[in-house]
Amino acid sequence: MQSFSVQARSSREAAGVRQLRGAVGMLALALALSGCALFSSSGPTSVVDGVLVNASRMTLYTFDKDPAGKSTCVAACAKNWPPHAATAADRARGDYTIIIRDDGSLQWAYKGKPLYTWVKDAKPGERGGDGWNMVWSVARP
Repeated sequence: MQSFSVQARSSREAAGVRQLRGAVGMLALALALSGCALFSSSGPTSVVDGVLVNASRMTLYTFDKDPAGKSTCVAACAKNWPPHAATAADRARGDYTIIIRDDGSLQWAYKGKPLYTWVKDAKPGERGGDGWNMVWSVARP
């Protein structure tokens, strides 16, 4: 009788261990997902190789002629240097602010400098706009 009791207890313990492993796995997954949410809510950019990039991992730039909190890159300039768009649901946080462009659209700024991509950067990691006309620079944290 005692051997049956030990076997039953061992089976229950094994089931408990499996349940605990499953719960730990779910907790790890939940923490990983919440970490992603925390990362994405910390700012509208990421940093790759010391440079700010957008969600598509395209390099972001600043325009030296922009005064703090204002974009002067409009019309043809904005076609070549698309603004890093914000939505009405986005909220400023930390060093990130949202500016209202002359056309009423919203744009992210970092430390007051509006952020842009460059149309000639075809894939993530390219930085072809850095130094362009000596007024465009990669955005750095």
